[in-house]
Amino acid sequence: MTKRPATGNKKAPAGRLRIVAGNWRSRLLEIADVPGLRPTSERVRETLFNWLAPHIEGARCLDLFAGTGALGLEALSRGAASVVFVERSRPAVNVLEKNARALDAPDAVIHHGDALEFLKTLEPSSFDVVFLDPPFAEGLLEETCKAIESSGVLAAGGLMYLEQDKAQSQPALPANWTTVKDKMAGQVRYSLVRTGP
Repeated sequence: MTKRPATGNKKAPAGRLRIVAGNWRSRLLEIADVPGLRPTSERVRETLFNWLAPHIEGARCLDLFAGTGALGLEALSRGAASVVFVERSRPAVNVLEKNARALDAPDAVIHHGDALEFLKTLEPSSFDVVFLDPPFAEGLLEETCKAIESSGVLAAGGLMYLEQDKAQSQPALPANWTTVKDKMAGQVRYSLVRTGP
């Protein structure tokens, strides 16, 4: 993941993550000191969760390539039933576990491991919303979308958030996926996609 400055009117202090809204609004959390690790900006999260507002209450969410956990923690703050976080960096996992304890978030399930391998272990229709923000430089977006489709882990009509460097070409999505929203902010392109008919 490439570093980029947070955007928006209210910025968290350097090295800190701010929850934008919900039960934990304005809570400041630690960010692991991992090269290239960066949270999705507050501005982008605010827009994304406005899009997800009718769907996030009670949703079962998966935060692949979780990094700081910004997306999944924001989802829990806003009423998601549960979030499974998957992250391969042990230092990032350690800080994510620390933040989950600080928030008293029993519905945060944190898994240390490879995202694509983890998908192979899941039951079909396990999630209503998937957050997909892989390291920009690794070009994993299209491959991971295909893996999610073939695994069937996203419930029919489920929603997926995709984030990428705006300089990269958009990934080829499975035929039955539809882009619902698509926007750019700074160096980032982000989309909301619906699966199934």
